[in-house]
Amino acid sequence: MNQDIQTILLSKDRLKEIVADLGKRISEDYKDKNLLMVSVLKGSVVFMADLMRAITIPCRIDFMSVSSYGSGVKTSGVVKIVKDLDIPLEGYDLLIVEDILDSGMTLSYITELLEARGTRSIRLCTLLDKPERRKADIQADYVGCVVPDEFVVGYGLDYDEKYRNLPYVGILKPEVYSK
Repeated sequence: MNQDIQTILLSKDRLKEIVADLGKRISEDYKDKNLLMVSVLKGSVVFMADLMRAITIPCRIDFMSVSSYGSGVKTSGVVKIVKDLDIPLEGYDLLIVEDILDSGMTLSYITELLEARGTRSIRLCTLLDKPERRKADIQADYVGCVVPDEFVVGYGLDYDEKYRNLPYVGILKPEVYSK
């Protein structure tokens, strides 16, 4: 897998620093709130696991699985809920945890859907932000790192269900996904 990586953008150590900083900020901002963290599967599972351990206040977690990519490299624009939340949202301060915010179409759809379920508040936390690709009018409240408009994998991010287990975030060589 390493031979398919053009450049490492975020090392394992840098990811630890980013997650620690986000955990500290979220813990401060939610200290008097009823925090429910929602991981958008599958990409955010690694980030979510590390982030929840970096948060020092009580919180609950739940998972949602949506699909908008298939096996391609660009979003299809169609969002399909594969697994919905198990916890009723009334009275919770929701933090949606995502691996990457690029077009924003998926997160925009999820946010609208969950707002209608009686949450006290909704904020977004993304490990990576690609603002150049934004199509929806949405911004994250917590951003780990802004990345260039390149195809990134690792630390939960995939290409065709591969590379999620890399301990860093790297740019995938174009020849890998343009076959």
